[in-house]
Amino acid sequence: QVQLVESGGGLVQAGGSLRLSCAASGRTFSNYAMGWFRQAPGKEREFVAAINWNGGSTYHADSVKGRFTISRDNAKNTVYLQMNRLKPEDTAVYYCAADRSRVQLHVSKVEYDHWGQGTQVTVSS
Repeated sequence: QVQLVESGGGLVQAGGSLRLSCAASGRTFSNYAMGWFRQAPGKEREFVAAINWNGGSTYHADSVKGRFTISRDNAKNTVYLQMNRLKPEDTAVYYCAADRSRVQLHVSKVEYDHWGQGTQVTVSS
């Protein structure tokens, strides 16, 4: 098992920035690819970004490409999501997730084995 705890959410004005962090404990962090998802009220949980085990490969959803960047620091057992030029439609609870595939970058939430509790991001217009 791996335990995931997100932090860094909050209230920000449109055009602003936030950096989310997800700290992992338990199993070896570098055994997992990692992903970020988000869920707005009344909507399905959707893919945001994914990163492979060593950070050498990343993938971002079209809706955030060029604005958000996923990264990881295996020495700190942490994955990050840098969010710039935030829009009101980015408002959601953001979740990090761990994927045992290690190498493949999955966009489907069913491929992820472990989830954090989420952190709220609210972008005001």
